[in-house]
Amino acid sequence: MAAMTSPVITDTVRTDPPFTADETAMLTAWLDFHRATLARKCEGLTADQLRLRSVPPSSLSLLGLVRHMAEVERFWFRVILLGEETGPAGLYWSEEHPDGDFDLVDTADAEADFATWQHQIEAARQACAGLPLDTVGKRDRRGEPVTLRWILVHMVEEYARHNGHADLLRELVDGSTGE
Repeated sequence: MAAMTSPVITDTVRTDPPFTADETAMLTAWLDFHRATLARKCEGLTADQLRLRSVPPSSLSLLGLVRHMAEVERFWFRVILLGEETGPAGLYWSEEHPDGDFDLVDTADAEADFATWQHQIEAARQACAGLPLDTVGKRDRRGEPVTLRWILVHMVEEYARHNGHADLLRELVDGSTGE
């Protein structure tokens, strides 16, 4: 695949979460804020820049984080919450490549991966639209039932942790720092 020389993502809109809101609105606003933060960390970069790895032996890259979060969105909202059957492999991983979301980015199509991530975000929004926070997922996680509330809190935590990685990766790519 030829290297992309134009930015993969531009003009990310990020809205600050409200200071007062009900629990559902607050959790979904924080989740959307962190989704947009990851997009902002990738904004203006080429596919090659998005593939840049941190430091050996880590395979961490901004594109790997985007691919990982697509997997995470799909797993928690579609597999655990809705109980969808998704087959023996993920979007980017397989039994042969269990960390394919991170490891297999060298020839990945960055635009397609961003589109997949956005598709999984929209599917996640649709999956939980109108559901009470106490809704229990149709599948257990490690033998334990989980509620939509737990999934939303976990997703905020997951993005927040990886956005910290994204801060360091972006600084490595071009020196950019900030929110």
